[in-house]
Amino acid sequence: MVVFAHPDDETGCSGTIASWIKEGTKILFVVCTNGDKGTENPEMTTQEMAKIREREMRNAAKSLGIQEIVFLGYPDGELEDTRYFRGQVVKEIRRFRPETVLCQDTLSRSTHNHRDHRIAGMVTLDALFPYARDPLHFKELTKEGLKPHKVGTVLCWGAKEPTDYVDIGSVIELKAKSMLCHRSQFVDRPSIDANHQPVELMKQTATMFGEKSGFRYAEAFRKIEFRT
Repeated sequence: MVVFAHPDDETGCSGTIASWIKEGTKILFVVCTNGDKGTENPEMTTQEMAKIREREMRNAAKSLGIQEIVFLGYPDGELEDTRYFRGQVVKEIRRFRPETVLCQDTLSRSTHNHRDHRIAGMVTLDALFPYARDPLHFKELTKEGLKPHKVGTVLCWGAKEPTDYVDIGSVIELKAKSMLCHRSQFVDRPSIDANHQPVELMKQTATMFGEKSGFRYAEAFRKIEFRT
């Protein structure tokens, strides 16, 4: 199960996703916001932008082989750490019952992190422990038949100090293909120039992580394991 703030944020771990799907892993995407403010065009409406971002997200997911997406639909830039939001994530954890959850780290590697990224990561980690695990948290979900579920492993991407690396050499082009499905973010933005091509920057980052882990291309994560 992969939880992330905006349509296109999954590109931070899409190589890992693609490689796991090739091995037969079933994966659920939970997209927290509709990305309705992700544009440099002041004439664009939030309603139209949300439609564009959802369409792009579905195309990117299809290219990776994702069969199920949950859109929570929060406005871009307005995620808050609330009981309701946490409960939505708990619901998907208990329904899907994943062994591993991937989410955004609450701290970026070297720069200021988008607030939605921090909130999405924090709410996901809190939902995992203890709220999804304990039956008396969100009793209404337990009564609905969504029994408690304990996730064993969490992988946080964008971590300041990664602990684990995943080899994505065999799927680097698929990662690039899925990334370019988000045209509004990685193709059509006026600020993109010859010196800042998103796919090349992505490959540079993957190469950097590969050099640290002995692979040609890699993705990096901070790994958290919960006791059984």
